[in-house]
Amino acid sequence: MALDTTDLNRRMTHFDDHDDLWLFGYGSLIWKADFPYLERRPARIHGWVRRFWQGSHDHRGTPEAPGRVATLVAEPGAVCAGMAYRITPATLAPLDVREKNGYLREITPLQFDDGTTAKGLTYIATSDNAAFLGEADVDAMARQIAAAHGPSGPNTDYLLNLETALAELGVVEPHVSDLARRVRHVLPSPPDRQPV
Repeated sequence: MALDTTDLNRRMTHFDDHDDLWLFGYGSLIWKADFPYLERRPARIHGWVRRFWQGSHDHRGTPEAPGRVATLVAEPGAVCAGMAYRITPATLAPLDVREKNGYLREITPLQFDDGTTAKGLTYIATSDNAAFLGEADVDAMARQIAAAHGPSGPNTDYLLNLETALAELGVVEPHVSDLARRVRHVLPSPPDRQPV
């Protein structure tokens, strides 16, 4: 699959005739909603886990030194918590550009905290995309995240903001928390402040 998935996503016309649709965010879309939306609600999807297995060559890293960002990996019985946004179909065009580094739209059922459900979509970077990095030693992933920096800022900000956003949803996720703890250990300590 090509690195830039914008055109592939624009061929998915499933929601084009809808007035609105639900978008499920599980990474930066939880805490960085820089797009218009009609409604925002905590939600979860079943059968998927969040993993830092996708390379970021355009936001949190560079082609020479990619960062690591979240994608979803199928796992029977798993539940992934995140944030759902009710948007208009027109909002998908800028999101396709934001998620162009290997992510494809995927239709998914959503479950909200009140037990209601809806059909929506999410962006998933599968293992056959050109930016997929896959599983690696956790310490190696932490070192990569601590070192990576791209046009959208340090890769560490992405990870630590995600950890905070999940905590605000009442979610502690071992994969994210373990990576965040290891990244904090790798980061240089701030210099001691001298008395004034």
